[in-house]
Amino acid sequence: MKVAFVAGFGPIVRDVAKSRAFWGESLGVALEEAAPQYFTNDDLDGVKAFALWPLTQAAQSTFGTDAWPDDIPAPQAWLELDVESPAAVTQAVAELEDAGHQVLRGAHEEPWGQTTSRVLSPEGLLIGVTYTPWMHKSGTESA
Repeated sequence: MKVAFVAGFGPIVRDVAKSRAFWGESLGVALEEAAPQYFTNDDLDGVKAFALWPLTQAAQSTFGTDAWPDDIPAPQAWLELDVESPAAVTQAVAELEDAGHQVLRGAHEEPWGQTTSRVLSPEGLLIGVTYTPWMHKSGTESA
């Protein structure tokens, strides 16, 4: 088998309203109810990187230690949502905190130039709101 591209991704949700608020309202993903309680968006651009990320490395990136904290559910997957600028990452973190979401690490610049933050979704996914310069067409900030 040869995978051509990621055709779809989405969390399996337990609380539709809570997840819809997180993904739709807080993260700004436009969602349409295609079937009862099934919300979708077929207009987002695709995955630019797919990687197997060891939990120890995710913990190091999020908490600065190789051990994931026992009091926070260990994520089963990660997803990075890239925004238009480093300032937009900072703004997104503030909005997520204001909405009561669990921000695990605020906006910061990594040694390799990516601006990242980490938040836990209601489903337990490790979400990065990031700005990755080399993945933008111009490679520079647009805002």
